[in-house]
Amino acid sequence: MPDDISPFSIRVPDTAIEQLKAKLSAASFTDRVEFSDDWNYGAPLSDVKRLAKRWEDGFDWREQEATLNQLPHFTTPIEVDGFGKLNIHFLHQRSSNANSIPLLFVHGWPGSFLEVVKLIPLLTASKGKPSFHVVAPSLPNFGFSDAVQKPGFSTTQYAETVHKLMLKLGYTSYVTQGGDWGFMITRLVGAKYPDHCLASHVNFVRIHSPPTFTQSPLLYLWNSLTPYNSTDKAGLARSAWFRNEGFGYNAEQSTKPSTLGFALADSPVALLAWIYEKLQDWTDDYAWDDDEVLTWVSIYQFSKAGPAASVRIYYETKHAEADQYAQGLQYVPQVKLGVSLFPKDVVVPPKRWAHSLGPVVFAAVHKQGGHFAAHERPEQLARDLQSMFGTAGGAHDIAKRFDASL
Repeated sequence: MPDDISPFSIRVPDTAIEQLKAKLSAASFTDRVEFSDDWNYGAPLSDVKRLAKRWEDGFDWREQEATLNQLPHFTTPIEVDGFGKLNIHFLHQRSSNANSIPLLFVHGWPGSFLEVVKLIPLLTASKGKPSFHVVAPSLPNFGFSDAVQKPGFSTTQYAETVHKLMLKLGYTSYVTQGGDWGFMITRLVGAKYPDHCLASHVNFVRIHSPPTFTQSPLLYLWNSLTPYNSTDKAGLARSAWFRNEGFGYNAEQSTKPSTLGFALADSPVALLAWIYEKLQDWTDDYAWDDDEVLTWVSIYQFSKAGPAASVRIYYETKHAEADQYAQGLQYVPQVKLGVSLFPKDVVVPPKRWAHSLGPVVFAAVHKQGGHFAAHERPEQLARDLQSMFGTAGGAHDIAKRFDASL
């Protein structure tokens, strides 16, 4: 193990907690109107006031911090071409089975390394099923990783960062799992480093339109000649809802992230409402506990780069060279692909559309679950990964490369 990989513990300064409480105690809220608690208008006033009050005088960050510090945290510098060294925070939980499959888990926005916490014990357990060594970084500008100081740090650079982290840990061959930005970043990892990334599993498929004839004649014919079933139609309706009613945040973060950043950096109530809306809208009736929400938002509030930094990925990706983004949506022939679709995700295309992305060896369509599958439905996601790499799975040959006993 390289000498510059260091154990890490989360230690938010007392001054940061005191400043948060002071700002919460002085917070102003919107005036109450008849529709103040109508989710169609956004985060409800009653919910945000309750959560803010809890954050101010009932929520125990130190307790949450102590729980999180039971996980295996590390940091290490990663040299990113054109951007110098960035200190990257990551979780690294090895399985008791030394021959387990190295798995890179990549979060998105407004997620963090927290998304993998419930998944880790399920994937690292060695009980006759494929097991995994799990690596879950905080992306640059997120969590306890460094901020990026120069413009132009797009999904290509995020992919480079996490790939170099895996190599530094000694994982010259590995598989990936991702949703949200993790989908795009792990797609680029496979496209750029197919000799190292052997397979990819995604729980988010960012495809907004059906396959075209020029893209894939056979897939075009398959899609054209096969009627959509009720699940397909429901998914397309969910995607249309998101496009029409839930996409405003994306437009702002993709065009003027610095303007929004002033609110996120200065007002913990603004940060809370901005993230809480997504936690509710993008999940499938998940019963969020108040402290669970506040822990999630606190990772942003106390992040090393500051609450405003995370939204810049949208701007940088939108304004990067077109081929960088397109590469993540192109067919990647060398990397086996697994797909899990959840009905309350924000984009839910028909399962067959995923075949435009690569050689699909596993596909599952679930009846429950939403955008944060690893947090909402960890058991289902773990089973999907174990099935994909299991004896009857399409990626079993990859599992055997690491563990011949499977």
